[in-house]
Amino acid sequence: MTQSPTGSTPQEAEDFLALHPSIEAFDIVLHDANGIGRGKIIRRHELMGLYKGGRHLPISILGLDIVGEDVHETGLIWDQGDGDLRAWPIPGTLKALHGTNPPRGEVLMSMYHLDGALMTSDPRHALARQVQAMADEGLYPAGAFELEFFLLDPDTTQGVRPAAAVLDGRRSDWTEVYSVDHLHGMEPLFSDIYRAAEAMGIKAETVISEYAPGQYELTLHYRTDVMQAADDLVRLKRIVRLQARRHGVTACFMAKPIEKYAGSGMHFHVSLCDATGRNIFAEEVEGIWTDTIRHAIGGLRQTMGEAMLVFAPHGNSWRRFVGQSYAPVSPSWGVNNRSVALRIPAGDIKARRIEHRPSGVDANPYLVAATVLAGIRHGLKHRIDPGPETTGNGYAGDDALQIPRDWREAIEAATASEFLKDALGEDMHRTFTAIKAAEHGRVARWIADVDYALYLHNV
Repeated sequence: MTQSPTGSTPQEAEDFLALHPSIEAFDIVLHDANGIGRGKIIRRHELMGLYKGGRHLPISILGLDIVGEDVHETGLIWDQGDGDLRAWPIPGTLKALHGTNPPRGEVLMSMYHLDGALMTSDPRHALARQVQAMADEGLYPAGAFELEFFLLDPDTTQGVRPAAAVLDGRRSDWTEVYSVDHLHGMEPLFSDIYRAAEAMGIKAETVISEYAPGQYELTLHYRTDVMQAADDLVRLKRIVRLQARRHGVTACFMAKPIEKYAGSGMHFHVSLCDATGRNIFAEEVEGIWTDTIRHAIGGLRQTMGEAMLVFAPHGNSWRRFVGQSYAPVSPSWGVNNRSVALRIPAGDIKARRIEHRPSGVDANPYLVAATVLAGIRHGLKHRIDPGPETTGNGYAGDDALQIPRDWREAIEAATASEFLKDALGEDMHRTFTAIKAAEHGRVARWIADVDYALYLHNV
């Protein structure tokens, strides 16, 4: 097959090369089940070939665990002879990278079979499937992710600690939440992040000092295309990581890197429009919620337990869910309340949306968005009542619905879930749950330092 199934054309590459004569190489990036960008760096003269015929990549690239090891249980390794499939460029994603020397570009890719059929263990296809299902029902989701992360000292010999300010080397071990002056110390780094985002066409907006030493949050502009919202998030993570390295600090996207402080979330704000562009979550009288938003919340609440593995995919993810931590511990919902899992933010009725708060920043945004949209569709189809709103302290409530207690329970619930199989598609569901089971086995076999601290001399 020589015609791109993504709709990309050689003309896009030709125009880009003419506009950027100094660029020497390109990162070609395909995202796996964990949301990790995998691919190659190609030279300038190879770009036209990429757009004319795609690029062969091994099928196993989508069957890797978090450290890049094969997971045979996915069925994507020797069951397939680890043959090549073909990755194609995503239209509109060919961009210049900021601050590279020599100059380099980047393009996002998606995987297909050699005959052009979808390779359905590619997370992008899982999200595209849910977007299309909504479109078939006359519904059009819009949304944006929030990016929380830590900037840490790359020298860990004294433990994990916040990075010193890149401006003057000053270090603070205090929380510094919402401190504007504290942000000034990282101003050179954030300036480069904003420049790099602009070069990518990403509208990175507000930056704040978050609720832990060394923790920050960047917000992203709302997109009418949730696929673009997910693209924004994965690209912004790469930008933050690269620019942090250039400034001598480590960007950390673990959900819970420091025991005694809050972890990092990846809240997903989502609204729903009809064919005219009207936000059907918006109520006519403020505070009198539409059936649409209530049923959407009902579906998200009912499916959250079996879907939690998507929102908290790693062992470390589950350390984030503790009381009084701004991370939800039950599938509760509420209005203008940051202690719940599903929040209706205050603000203009026309911008009415659901803030989905369970996901850690370590989650795959394509799978998160696909699962959230599927949960909304489930709620609308079955007209699910969300139950009473949580008011006040959501950590003090006793919700009738529960989420798994730990990673292992989440893997078991996800593996058995018909909802999640439908949300992700059968192939993506098998691939994702097999990878998570393999990673759990790796962690379970690991003898951690705490074992020696507690038991070496005491049992």
